[in-house]
Amino acid sequence: MKKILFSLCVAVCAIVACDSIHEDISNGGHITLEELRAKTTVTVDKAPSGQNGNVITCQTLAPVNAKWSLGGKEFYSNYAWKKMKLGEHAVVLTALCPDGSELTDTFKITCQEITDPLQKFYIYPRPGFEDEDKPFKPGAWDAAAMRFSSTEGAHLPTISDDIYFGLKTLILDISDAEGCDLKVMNGWWSNTYYDHVKLVSGLNEIQITETMAKECAKGGEGRDLDLMLYSGTMTLNAVYYEE
Repeated sequence: MKKILFSLCVAVCAIVACDSIHEDISNGGHITLEELRAKTTVTVDKAPSGQNGNVITCQTLAPVNAKWSLGGKEFYSNYAWKKMKLGEHAVVLTALCPDGSELTDTFKITCQEITDPLQKFYIYPRPGFEDEDKPFKPGAWDAAAMRFSSTEGAHLPTISDDIYFGLKTLILDISDAEGCDLKVMNGWWSNTYYDHVKLVSGLNEIQITETMAKECAKGGEGRDLDLMLYSGTMTLNAVYYEE
């Protein structure tokens, strides 16, 4: 009987020892940067030509809570992917270990060819209202002209909460820009997010931050995002974001 019990104990111990799900993390739940790197991959897809595509995929199998900073966005997950523009990108992984300590690692990726085109989502002109929403020239110190408010703005519609809390990067399509000096604020003038932004003819980007989302979204304080020219002239043709 003792031999039978001993054999059962050995079998159970062997099963537990081989169970990869129940991984033993030494040092009170802390892993090293080397261990994090060994269990983390950041890859880019390949185009038929063999060049790097524009889709970045991030994954870590390390026993951590992961935050990825990728293309101006943050993803709180052990897995993340995003379509990117062409060029060099830095992917930052911030890992919270079970003992509360943090590790940070940076991965450099180059996207060389479009394999999955970014799609444009227009805020202005509104889809279906292209004949009504025409390009316009905002005046200097005219805070109402480029306030994103369907009720208070002269031209621009209210931005949805999904766009705000998705921390989208707004792209301003501008032409005829001369000496443009921009202030990015909320509609109550109580907070400035970017100051003295120099706009040029072509495409200009404004990143929505978490603070902007909380203060400007209707699901937050509802103060509306407001763009105001200190000086200069331009024509605003469109506002959109890409995904």
